[in-house]
This record gives sequence, C-alpha cells and structure tokens, in this order.
Amino acid sequence: MRIGVIGAGVMGAGVAQTAAQAGHQVILIDLTAEVLQRAEAQIYQNVRFRGFYDNNLEFEPVGDVMKRISFTTDYESLNDADLVVENVPEVWDIKQSVYPILDRVCPERTILLVNTSCISITKIAGLTKRADRVIGVHFMNPVPMKPTVEAIKGYHTSTDTIQATMDFLATMGKEAILVNDLPGFVSNRLSHLLMNEAAFVVQDQVADPKDVDEIFVKCFGHKMGPLETADLIGLDTVVNSLDILYESYQDSKFRVCPLLRKMVEAGLHGRKTGRGFYTYS
Repeated sequence: MRIGVIGAGVMGAGVAQTAAQAGHQVILIDLTAEVLQRAEAQIYQNVRFRGFYDNNLEFEPVGDVMKRISFTTDYESLNDADLVVENVPEVWDIKQSVYPILDRVCPERTILLVNTSCISITKIAGLTKRADRVIGVHFMNPVPMKPTVEAIKGYHTSTDTIQATMDFLATMGKEAILVNDLPGFVSNRLSHLLMNEAAFVVQDQVADPKDVDEIFVKCFGHKMGPLETADLIGLDTVVNSLDILYESYQDSKFRVCPLLRKMVEAGLHGRKTGRGFYTYS
C-alpha cells in the first residue's frame, strides 16, 4: 500500500517508521525540510537500534526500510495514496486547514485516518466530501512499541472503512479497539482527568511529582505515573487536549490546572524540551 503520513513530529515519524517496517511505501509530509531531516535522522536511529529491544527477531537492513520512506513538503505527492494518516498538532485551526487539501489531492478511494486524542472525528469528516472514509486512529506513544490503538467510528464512517483500517493496522502488528465518537473518546477523556488532577495535587503541595507517580507505580502497578506520562506526551499537548474537552463538554472537571498551564507558558513541555515535572538530559 501507498501510505501518506502528515506531520513529521514524534507521532508522525513513529507511524511512518512502523508502516515502512511493515512493507508499505510511505510518503512523510511536513511544512519544512528541517523538520523532515530531523524525522529522517530519528527514524534511521530507531530502525538501526531496534534489535537491542528485541534480539529474538530478525530485521531487514535499515537501508531497505529507509528506501520505502520519501520525505517531502508537497501534498500533491499523495495523488496515488491508498490511505493517509494525519498527525498534525491537536489544534482545531491547524487540523481544519489540512483536510480540504487532502480531500482535493487524494484519490476518491483514499481513506483518511485522523490521529487525534480529543477532536471529534465527525467534526473533522465534515471538512471533507468523503465522510464515510474518515476514521479516527489514536496511536499511542512510542508508536513502534505499542501493540494497540484506539480506533474511533465517526457518525458516517462506513463498515468498509473500518475493515480496511483494521486490516492496515494488522499489517503493522497492531490491534484496534473500536469506540464511538465523542471528544476525548475513552483514553483521553479518562487519562487527562487523572493527569490534570495529579497536577492539582502538586500545586496544592499534597505531594511532589515523584511521590505522586510512585503511588501509581508501586501501589497500583502502573508502568508509569500520571505526571511522567504527561511529560512523555508533552504538557502543551495535554493542555490543548484539556481545553478541547472543556470546550466540547462545558464541564468544569476539564478545567486546566493553573500550574500546568503556567509550566507550558514557561516552555516546560516535558521530555521534548528537557524539562517538565522532571528534568531530562
């Protein structure tokens, strides 16, 4: 299959890598050559060193995987894509600008996968003339290492689109759990409440971030605490998602913790900036 991937950030690069490893031809698109160069270097390193994570498997040479990925700023290169995965930031104005372009340049058969954690799939599908071929697929980070995704059926998403999406994900070794469309779906509607309340706990000086996370890891058996998870996702992304949830439901439980918003305004976005609730080298 020819797979388009929009957005060459952490998620987009992970999707491109995983699709190429599965044997698909991938077109990775972003706005600038600089972003694409960083993504190419990161994908190369990830593919090169994946044997260290699982030395029981045989992998094809890194060069063969990289040959299946083209890096471009040109949306017109999607004129023969079978499926496109959109991974732009969780900001409605940005998402809104992408779909009319995809609708214009992609063949009528092309399925559009929305990699979103909060924004309504039905709302996004309304930007296109192919609402039946729009489906949400919420990949988890890091994409190559997570075996399950949350798939979201929009109001008009067809049975054929769902099946084709499930088949595509299966080629990448991923299981999809299908849910219905309301903002936040299952994963973020629940997890962001937890991360936000954990930030309130720190703000109220009940406990420091390390102790909050250790309770979830050592008492509840979670692999990672809510604040470390927020750092991994990106605190700016967490705040954007909470804002969308608040706007969508008009429910005060989604009100962003002031400390969390202040950290984002200070540039403390988590792992990707080297500092969030924790400091990273």
